Amino acid sequence: MRLLVTGASGFVGHALCKTLIQHGHSIVALTRRSSAFSASPGQEEWIGWDDAAWQKRLSDIDGVVHLAGESIVSHRWTSAQKNLLYESRILTTRRLVQAIAASPQRPKVMINASAVGYYGPHGNEELTEQAPAGGGFLANLCRNWEAEAQKAQAFGVRVIRLRIGLVLAAGGGVLQKMVPPFRFFLGGPLGHGRQWISWIQRDDLIGMVEWFLTQNHESCAVNATSPNPVTMRQFCQHIGRKLHRPSSFPVPAVVLRLLLGEMSDMLLTGQRVIPQVAKQRGYRFIYPTIDAALEACGLR
Repeated sequence: MRLLVTGASGFVGHALCKTLIQHGHSIVALTRRSSAFSASPGQEEWIGWDDAAWQKRLSDIDGVVHLAGESIVSHRWTSAQKNLLYESRILTTRRLVQAIAASPQRPKVMINASAVGYYGPHGNEELTEQAPAGGGFLANLCRNWEAEAQKAQAFGVRVIRLRIGLVLAAGGGVLQKMVPPFRFFLGGPLGHGRQWISWIQRDDLIGMVEWFLTQNHESCAVNATSPNPVTMRQFCQHIGRKLHRPSSFPVPAVVLRLLLGEMSDMLLTGQRVIPQVAKQRGYRFIYPTIDAALEACGLR
């Protein structure tokens, strides 16, 4: 397939593009960071959301993978940061759908990133794709983000909304932030530790993207998470065991709230998300358990 990938220089996007190219796909990488890529056979760099020329490329694109968006955890959620998070997701998705609508030959499928934050804070309840959207800033952001992507369906495009959990891989993501304290014997859960962590190993996320690109599945939401979520306490215990370190230094909720403000709610609450659609439609997980996923991330 010939694919347009936004957010192609990010933690997920860069690895995704490399894998897709290895599997014979051709990539048009839409990113502001040209230095993130070197020339590769079958890959074509394409830079600049502000240049209308990229829109013309949609006429020979089979599918779109839309991953672009300001990092949720890069800065405290001030009013200005919330506006940036909104614009980098909702407005870019709207612009992409408008370009699809104007294209004489439209892509067949669009994979649009979303997040498990769609469901809002939950306790022990298992959440499938049928669960309603929750409340709060992050849930509202995800709901509006998905609504913009779904507008592409009116133009004959299959839209897959991936509700992505915490992505695990070496060299970035949540592990880059959580592992260092363990190495200094200071690791432990955030808050009380009973909140659920819905996670996915990056290779499985990439595999799921390719699966839904190449299989003729109808438009739907897909929980891009492992079938085996864990609590924050269990997650940290697994990290500690892999590193031969204790997991006995929890970060109190009050400290997180002082440091992070409203963003701390995302870390102190959680969702027990189940990938029902992916399992029903035949996706086979490479790393279904947290133990196997952490080993694949180099923790052993």
